[in-house]
Amino acid sequence: MISVNSTDFLHDTIRNHIISSEKVAHVQVGNNAEHALLVLTKTGYSSIPVLDPQYRLKGLLSMGMITEAILGLERIEYERLSDMKVDELMQTDIPVVGIDTEFRRVFDLLINHPFLCVEDEEGMFAGIMTRRVLMKKLKKAVYTMPR
Repeated sequence: MISVNSTDFLHDTIRNHIISSEKVAHVQVGNNAEHALLVLTKTGYSSIPVLDPQYRLKGLLSMGMITEAILGLERIEYERLSDMKVDELMQTDIPVVGIDTEFRRVFDLLINHPFLCVEDEEGMFAGIMTRRVLMKKLKKAVYTMPR
């Protein structure tokens, strides 16, 4: 059984465990849906952050959002991709955490999301916190517990 003392890692911050913004695939608000589809396809990610020119987080965009936008009544209308902007398609109601958020908080949020976008103290996009990183941290804590 996991004791209260063995959950100390939940009070650590995520600061040193995020994937930095330089390593995260993203698109910018002015990009068209065709570019976003290429980024999503090449990276293989399910969704990516949408940033403004100052690298502030504006939302998330997924392959499903793009596909939904180009579905016609009888066919997929690929020709519409170049005319659609990502800020018309993105989801803006997303959970966002700060760089000094405790693991306890992200633990709750990552149940329903594969990753969380992280902002620094100035509100700039700092990177992402993934469910995989949290699970690795939890695994380490559980495996190093005394029997």
